[in-house]
Parts: sequence; structure tokens; C-alpha cells
Amino acid sequence: MSPGRKIFVPDQASLPRTADVVVIGGGIVGVATAFWLSKAGLDTVLVEMRGGLSTLTTPLSIESFRAQMTEKAMADLVLPSIRIYEDFAATVGLPGHDIALKHQGYLFVSDAPAMAETLKQAVAVHHSHGVTGSEFLNQAEIAHRFPYISERMVCGTFHQNDGWLSSHEATQGFAKGSAAKFLLATRATGIETDGDGVCAVITDRGAIATRQVVNCAGPFAQGIARMVGLSLPIDAVRRQKVHVAPKPQIPREAPLCIDIGQETYWRPEHGGALMAWVDPDEKPVPNPVEDVPTDWDYAAVLLDKITALSPFWADVAETLSSSDLTTTAGYYMYTPDDQPLIGATEVKGFHLNCGYWAGVMLAPEAGRRVARLLTGEMRHQDNPLRPSRFAEGVVAAGGSFLRGRH
Repeated sequence: MSPGRKIFVPDQASLPRTADVVVIGGGIVGVATAFWLSKAGLDTVLVEMRGGLSTLTTPLSIESFRAQMTEKAMADLVLPSIRIYEDFAATVGLPGHDIALKHQGYLFVSDAPAMAETLKQAVAVHHSHGVTGSEFLNQAEIAHRFPYISERMVCGTFHQNDGWLSSHEATQGFAKGSAAKFLLATRATGIETDGDGVCAVITDRGAIATRQVVNCAGPFAQGIARMVGLSLPIDAVRRQKVHVAPKPQIPREAPLCIDIGQETYWRPEHGGALMAWVDPDEKPVPNPVEDVPTDWDYAAVLLDKITALSPFWADVAETLSSSDLTTTAGYYMYTPDDQPLIGATEVKGFHLNCGYWAGVMLAPEAGRRVARLLTGEMRHQDNPLRPSRFAEGVVAAGGSFLRGRH
């Protein structure tokens, strides 16, 4: 391996034989974790089964972030994560590295008058978590500030500092700014243990001796956990989205707009848009796959539904051809409280950073938390997202809007 070569497909000579810690999974969660572990001085190796980083679930998300969380444990991750994104180039030590950060906001709206009190309470909780820019909006305020929202929407919340970014560039920045080694096209096929816990990760290219493993395998985390005899309380659920080609009717300055009742949403993207609908009939998938299938009629169903949120989509739909629409699909991962699993397990040396429906927005601080836990800077019992919380009975159920849980 040549000096400075850190993201590569290893051969027999270049495969690292030892590491202080091995991270499994090369999405944004895994790469951010490897970044912070290496910053903490640990000899870190990440193994990714595919030929590139951030090529599976991460880029199939809507690549957005928001501080409007009602769960304190989630707010404690997302707020510092947003600050990391805002100062990203300096954080990773890559002057000028651009992650295309946009603070165009998240707008949640409802056509149900009875939702007004719920939304006001949510804003109060946001404020208690330090998100003082979160606002409650009445019907007149929505109409005045966001004229492309249906006049049927009578109440909502808005936070200007929410927004979106390039998850690919963020992932690459974490990798390039890291001292870790990132092994591509390298599949973890087993994890060996001895009387002292984890002792090696077996890959299809050879073994890496280590006493610490972090499972960041996203929809494949369950399979990795089974390698050490664990079953994780997580479900993989398919989520589809549609990219719409540029059209003049799409307002480029709009925030991410969400109909709370239908759980439809859209946001501008380079003159076009990204849009999605959380289908309540989607069931957990027992065996996730890399190439997630899409429904042939998903875009048409979504376009019909989303006109209730923003009527201009009816006009856009009349001008669309099939080549203007691209449907893709990935997975949301759900735990019983809709919050991730972060920290040590009962198998010594085997740690988790998985179970995300909000991986892009939480990854920076979640990765740093793993490093703090592994180095002893943070105590296990001070981490509210520790995997043992369910057995301990210290669970606070999720309540944030648009988490996709019905």
C-alpha cells in the first residue's frame, strides 16, 4: 500500500492484519464513526462490501437534517451534528471541502385543526431542547410565507436552520480527513471470539485481528450481529423516493415541505425535486437486499397524493414524461423506540451504531459518541441510546413527526 493510500481495494499484501478497532459498513454512519475513532488515536480499519463508500442506503435517503426532534436523546445527537456540518471543512481538515449545505428549513403542515395544540406542544419541546428557532404557524402565516402550500393547511411548524446537503460529499470528507483505512469490496464473513471477547473479523480477503468491532452495517446489521450470536431489536422497512427533473413550477427557495397527515413530502433539488410518501402498508423485510425493488406505480400514486400538500404539482404532472421521474428505494431501520442502537453489547468488544431512520442527520455526533464510549471518555450508563436500555426498562418512545412509524 502506497503512503497516504487510505481508501482502496486490498490485496493479500495490503490487507491490514491487525487493528485497534474494525468498523463494518461504509455508509455515512460507519465512515463518520471511523473518522472519530481514528481522531481518538485508535488504529481503525473500516470494511465495506461494495466497491465504494456511501453507495447504498446513504445516497438513497433524502439527504436532509432537522433539529425538530421531540426526543431529547435524538436532539442531543442532531444539534451537534448540524454544527459539525456547518463547520465541516474545518472539522475534517480539508479546506474548501464543499458538502452543498443548504439551510432552507423544514416545514411541517396539517389540514386538521385539532393538530394545532399538538404542534404547539412540539414547538415547546423543541425550545426546551435548545431549538429556539422552531416556530408554530397558523393558517394565515403559512399562506403568507409559503404560497405554494395548499390553503387547506391550517397549522404547522417551521425551523429555518434545518435543511439538506450532499451525503456523498460528507461521507467522502469524513473518509479523506480520517487516519483510518477504508477497505472496499471487502465483505465481513465472520467474527471470531475467545475467552476475552471479540478477537478477529474474518473477511473474504483474510482475517483482521482486533479486540473491538463496531457494527455500522445499516440494513445488514442484523446479519453482522448474528456472527456473535446476537439478535438485534431492529426492523428494515423499504422506503421509496422519486427524483423529478427540473421544472419551472418548482420553487427553488422552498423548504422541505411535509404533510403530517399523509406523510408526503417534497423539497427542491437543482431545479427539480425530491419527493416521497411513507406508505403505511410497508412491512418489515426479513432479508434486506442491496438492490431494493421499486413499485412501477409509486411515482404516479405519490404525485396524486402530494397535490393536497402543494397544488402546483398537478400542473407539473401534466408536463411530465416517464424520463422525468426516477424512483429509487432504500431502507429505514426501526427499533422499538424508533431511536438508534449506540454502544456496547453483552459480547465484549462488540459495539453497535445502527438502527437508523435518520442516519444522515445523526451520523456526525453518533460517530463521535462511539469514539467517546470506546475510549472511556463517556460512561456506558450516561449514554441513553445504549442497546441495553430495553432490558433495563429505560425507554422513551419516539414521537417526532415524519419518522415513518405508524
